[in-house]
Amino acid sequence: MTRVQLHKHRKKRLEAGHPWIYQSEVAQVEGDAVPGEIVEVVNHQGHFLAQGYINPASQMIVRIMSYDPKEKIDYDFFLRKIREAAAFRTRFVDNPKACRVLYGEADFLPGLIVDRYNDILVAQVLSLGMEQRLDWIRDALVEVFSPQGIYLRNDVPVRQLEGLEQGKGVLYGECPREVTIEENGLKYIVDIIEGQKTGFFYDQRENRASIQPLMKGWGEKHGITLQTVEVENENKLVPVDKRGKVIKNPFWDGAEVLECFTHTGSFTLNACKHGAKKVTALDISEHAIETAKRNITLNGFLHRVDFVVANAFDYLREQMEAERSWDVVILDPPAFAKSRGAVKGACRGYKDINLNGMKLVRSGGYLVTASCSYHMSPDLFLETIQEAAVDAKKILRLIEWRGAGKDHPQISGADEGHYLKFAIFEVRNRR
Repeated sequence: MTRVQLHKHRKKRLEAGHPWIYQSEVAQVEGDAVPGEIVEVVNHQGHFLAQGYINPASQMIVRIMSYDPKEKIDYDFFLRKIREAAAFRTRFVDNPKACRVLYGEADFLPGLIVDRYNDILVAQVLSLGMEQRLDWIRDALVEVFSPQGIYLRNDVPVRQLEGLEQGKGVLYGECPREVTIEENGLKYIVDIIEGQKTGFFYDQRENRASIQPLMKGWGEKHGITLQTVEVENENKLVPVDKRGKVIKNPFWDGAEVLECFTHTGSFTLNACKHGAKKVTALDISEHAIETAKRNITLNGFLHRVDFVVANAFDYLREQMEAERSWDVVILDPPAFAKSRGAVKGACRGYKDINLNGMKLVRSGGYLVTASCSYHMSPDLFLETIQEAAVDAKKILRLIEWRGAGKDHPQISGADEGHYLKFAIFEVRNRR
């Protein structure tokens, strides 16, 4: 077997659990390395550390598959790992038929992503080593999940770094373009062929549910109180506004919510489910708004949602100038920093959007904000939001701090898994 020997003075990332070996960590490769083959990784003294597949053309030269020198990387290996991943989701996810069932390195199958949409699996193969073992992967997925179909979403630029072509198509069985799933008791239509990534973002599942406590208890701030009023010759406790008018809206105590970057309408749906009075759902993409509208209609919330197609940065500034305000503002933007070099610009973007977002929150209301940029560290994200709060003359109180959901576990020692930051802040005026 080909051996990859590591430098003596490298950082001990592999020993800490990191599953990637970079070219810069390698002292020498003993033998003729065939791209995609399983190799041994040893330290500078020749002691075995791990085994994984090699791609000499990639900066990430080896991805670790096992720390056992005797373990065979064969079909049974894949079957075992996929069964373990499925059992993990059954234990921790409320609906294991709608979640990420394989999360690459975190499930000890580096370079392989699989999301489940009931009877359809959508896979992304991100590395040469996994591409070469695709038949084993397909057969093991069929054996474990018995899907109606498996669809490949290999239309991702990262494949080019591995010398692989981009593309998409059916890997197994029959795959409809759209699948309806249920998450947090809500229904979603997922476009597995044209939707972003694999069609849906499962990583925010628990975060979406966490907004529940923010959605009720706003009636009094809106000038509505419960009063005993004679209704049809009977005294009843009913909501009444400042003018003495009885309020018939059953969601009178609900929050007024602004969700930016709504995409599939996921936070809007959770807001409506938990009692929001009115939600403004915004996205720059007309296709995204149409998707959100279909999902919101499917769940029966259309009468409580206004839809806006606009650039979020421009819209927030315009609403600020118009002196609009909401009880809850939700910001869930796409990644602003897709490389280390983009961090400075991303900080400006995150500061701008959070500053304007929190200015639109009524004092005592809540800012719900997220970043899915790995290069934006948790500390830097919080620091950027605090800078925005100072400029906005707001005092923030951190209520919730979360990462990705339980179907996106994180390997200790691999910071790349800590990409998602999610926070809920109470916002108060400083003056």
